[in-house]
Amino acid sequence: MATPQPVRGTQSLLGEDADRLAAVVAAFDRVRRLYGFKRVEVPVLEPTEVFARTMGETTDVVSKEMYSFEDRSGDSVTMRPEFTAGIARAYLSEGWQQYAPLKVATHGPAFRYERPQKGRFRQFNQLDAEIIGTDEPQADVELLAFADQLLKELGIGGSAILKLNTLGDPETRSAWRDALHEHFSSHASALSEESRARLERNPLRILDSKAHGDWPVIDSAPVIDDFLTSEAADFFAQVTAGIDAAGIRWERAPRLVRGLDYYRHTAFEFITDELGAQGTVLAGGRYDGLMEALGGPPTPAVGWAAGIERLALLIDAPEPERPDVGLIDESGRSMDLLIKLASDLRINGILVAGPFAGKSKKQFERVIKSGARARLNLRRWEPNETLTEEALAADDAAMVSLRYATDSDIDSMLSRRVYESLSRSFHATQQAGSDQWLIRPKTA
Repeated sequence: MATPQPVRGTQSLLGEDADRLAAVVAAFDRVRRLYGFKRVEVPVLEPTEVFARTMGETTDVVSKEMYSFEDRSGDSVTMRPEFTAGIARAYLSEGWQQYAPLKVATHGPAFRYERPQKGRFRQFNQLDAEIIGTDEPQADVELLAFADQLLKELGIGGSAILKLNTLGDPETRSAWRDALHEHFSSHASALSEESRARLERNPLRILDSKAHGDWPVIDSAPVIDDFLTSEAADFFAQVTAGIDAAGIRWERAPRLVRGLDYYRHTAFEFITDELGAQGTVLAGGRYDGLMEALGGPPTPAVGWAAGIERLALLIDAPEPERPDVGLIDESGRSMDLLIKLASDLRINGILVAGPFAGKSKKQFERVIKSGARARLNLRRWEPNETLTEEALAADDAAMVSLRYATDSDIDSMLSRRVYESLSRSFHATQQAGSDQWLIRPKTA
C-alpha cells in the first residue's frame, strides 16, 4: 500500500522552518500588545456568502480559489481565504459592536486554491490586525505604525518600504471610476483581453494589470488626485502627516487600488525587493463599506494582513533554544526519582533535557547533543566526602552537582533556581563553595 503524500500546496514543518514561523508570530504578539490590540479567534469555516458578499462574486478568489463545499446539512460553507470578512461577520453577529471602537488582531491558517510558488501555499498562515468602529485618520496611522514596528522587530524594516495611496470617499471614487472608464474605453483596442473584460465590471482593476502592453495606456490614465473632494484630500493629508510624525518611510503609489467599492480612503502595501516579483509582504486599507455588504449598519474600519510564510523567508534564522540543564544519572537510581527531579526543575521554570535511559556515558552524549547550558549529575555519595552525621546515616542520600558547559554559561540565578527546585521534594544541603548538593527525599 502506497504511503499517502501531502496535498499539493501544503507543508509540514520541523526544526528551523517551524521556528521561523513561530518567531514571526511571537514578534506579532509582542507588538500587538504594545498597541493595545485584543487577541480574537474566528472560525476557519464560514458560510460561503460571507466571502461571496464581501470579496465579490466575480473576483478570482471567489470564482476560482475558494475551498467551498456543501456540508451534510446542504449548507454551502467555505474554508476562510482571509480573516477580515470573518471578523466583520463576528462583529455584527456576536455583539462586538458594544466594544467599538475595537482593536483586534489574530493569526492562523487560511486557504486558497492557487498555484504554489515561493512563499505562497494553498494552506498558508496570516497575521491580521483591524480597527473597527472609527473613521478617524489616526486609526489608519496607528495600524501603519503597528505594521512598520512589526517589520522592524523582525529585522526587515530596512528592506521594506510603505507604498501608500488614497481611494478617496464615495464621491471621489465614483468620479474617478467614470473618468477611467472613458479613458480605457477610448483605448480598448490597445488593452489586453483580461483588461477589456474588466472594463465594464471594474475599470479600476485595469490599473493592476500585469500585461506589459497595457502599461502605456495605464500611464496616461487620469489620477485620483484630480477628483479628490476636499474632505478626502484632508483625510489623506492627516494620514501622511501622522506617518511622517511616526518616522515611517513611505512613497506615494498613485496606481495602487482596491477593486471593491467598499474600500475608501487609505490603501497601502509594504514592499520588498528580496522576494523577487512577488514583493508584497503586508497589505491593507480602509473598508468603510464592508459591514453594509454583510447587512450591517455603516461601520468604518481599517485593517491589514501579512503572510507569515513570506515574512519567515526574510528573517534571520532564530537561535536554537538551549535547555538550561541536562540530567545525567550516575547513581543507578530508579527512573521515578529522576522524573520527579526533572518535574521539580520544570515547575520552577527550568528547561530540562532528560531524563534519558541507558548508561551514564550515553546519557552524557545526549545531554551534550542537546546543547544544554549545564549538566546536572546525580550520583551516590562517597564515604570520603565531608558529610554530616545525619547525612551519613541516610542510606538514600545522593550527591547532585551542577557543571556549566562553558564559563560564559555560568549563571548564579540558574544555580539558585536549581537549589530551590531540589528543595521542593528533597532535603538539599549545599556543599561549601560549590554548586553541589546532598539530597535526601523528604518523608511524609
